Amino acid sequence: QVQLVESGGGLVQTGGSLRLSCAASGRTFNNYIMGWFRRAPGKEREFVSSISPNGGITDYGESVKGRFTISRDNAKNTVYLQMDSLKYEDSAVYYCAADRNPWGTVQRVPGRYEYWGQGTQVTVSS
Repeated sequence: QVQLVESGGGLVQTGGSLRLSCAASGRTFNNYIMGWFRRAPGKEREFVSSISPNGGITDYGESVKGRFTISRDNAKNTVYLQMDSLKYEDSAVYYCAADRNPWGTVQRVPGRYEYWGQGTQVTVSS
């Protein structure tokens, strides 16, 4: 069982930055593909980013590519999402997720993730 706790959300102006963190419980964090997803009111859940178990491979959704950066620190059981040049349309609840797949790379399909955090709200004011 893995528990995920997101933090770092908040209110920021357009063009600003935020850094989300997701802390995971357990001793096998480096066996998991980690992902970030978001959901805005009235919209479908959207893939944001994913990172391979060793951090060597990353993937981004088209709407955030070039602005967001995913990283992980396996020694701290934590995955991060650095969000720069934020836009109003980035406002959403952001969720981190874990997919136990030691030999995997990245994953865009939300149904493949076994564990989810409770989410953290990001609000970008125009």
